[in-house]
Amino acid sequence: MTNLRASLRSWPTESTTNVRHIECRVLVGSADRAHRLQACHAHALSATWPLTAPSSTRPSGRRAMQPSSASPSESRPRRRHSPVAVAARSALMSIAVLATVFTWPVAASAAGTGPCDIYASGGTPCVAAHSTVRALYGAYGGNLYQVRRSSDNATRDIGVLGAGGVANAAAQDSFCSGTTCVTTVVYDQSGRGNDLWYQGSRQVPGSSQSSPAKATSESLTAGGSKAYSLYINPGNSYWRDGHTTGIPTGSSPEGMYMVTSGTHVNSGCCFDYGNSETTRKADAAGAMDAINFSTSCWFGGCSGRGPWVQADLEWGLYPGGSQSWNPKQRAFTSKFVTATLKNNGTSRFAIKGSDAQAGNLTTLWDGALPGGYSPMKKQGAIVLGSGGDCCKPGGGANLSAGTFYEGAMVAGYPSDQTESAVQANVVAAGYR
Repeated sequence: MTNLRASLRSWPTESTTNVRHIECRVLVGSADRAHRLQACHAHALSATWPLTAPSSTRPSGRRAMQPSSASPSESRPRRRHSPVAVAARSALMSIAVLATVFTWPVAASAAGTGPCDIYASGGTPCVAAHSTVRALYGAYGGNLYQVRRSSDNATRDIGVLGAGGVANAAAQDSFCSGTTCVTTVVYDQSGRGNDLWYQGSRQVPGSSQSSPAKATSESLTAGGSKAYSLYINPGNSYWRDGHTTGIPTGSSPEGMYMVTSGTHVNSGCCFDYGNSETTRKADAAGAMDAINFSTSCWFGGCSGRGPWVQADLEWGLYPGGSQSWNPKQRAFTSKFVTATLKNNGTSRFAIKGSDAQAGNLTTLWDGALPGGYSPMKKQGAIVLGSGGDCCKPGGGANLSAGTFYEGAMVAGYPSDQTESAVQANVVAAGYR
């Protein structure tokens, strides 16, 4: 019953009938979901535009539920509704009645479209997908992350409220009640097993200064439902050797995005998400290909105070195609920020950023790789929250601070259209 559009499309139609454009969309996890559906159905029934409106004048999409702009004093020609239109209207009335009778649970939602569905449609499938907030595939109904409580060191996997939905924060709250919890692993939703364990864990041994992030440092809402971020402070970071499980290596093209925050940043090295060294050493120029979001001005000459979206290509954070400051760079200080990076591995890379609550991506750089970085020499590990030469046994600690809500890495060089669609999907997720 939640997929009203599919129900309407199953009705017989004729060329002058537009019932397919009556849509009642409600964000997954919205607390007043049933109320909005009832109001939408009632509005559709009282809409003043006729179901038999000619295709050249009929409204479309969400505007289909808007009343006619004609004033009450204007006369309207009477139209004879076809039997098909009458039947469709009758069926819609039945649906509206049912919506007023039943309470639809928040978790009961039809699978939608996630960022990784969009990337796949563009020919650049996700090879790693991580989030503590929501599913990144419309059909994903598995676990997002794991928490461990201090009282007894027990662990709990935190999943989603429903396929394609938001994290089940209530499960975390119940499990961590009366004690403290840390986030031990962020699970890979791509099915390739590229789970990110904290550096310092049994799965990813690390330095004595490395530890998992606190699980309850920041709560938020997405689609009206509560969730928690991965709130990284110095000493916290996550890692995975993915060179045999789909992460691009060498000069293979790849792309990535993450949703982060412009309100929790510092200049410490290095709040990254992306491709890194399997050795956890600074091996060579081009051994990394990761998004960096920070106030770090690596080569000097920066304009403003940041934070900026830059590329960590190893041996430097690049604001553009050289060590000189890129005049197209700009700071992103909003609460939620979308950052993207793509690299064809031989000649070209692009950096983009945007407010994650509204607007389109801004292209900060789209051009040649810096000198000495062609071809790339990617090793295929995944890093989150630190630089590539951090946190190994006997090594130092991560110095960066940053927030991670969601992100993915893809095989291939995503088109601008695909990245724009991913940004629209992030905006529609309703981060608050």
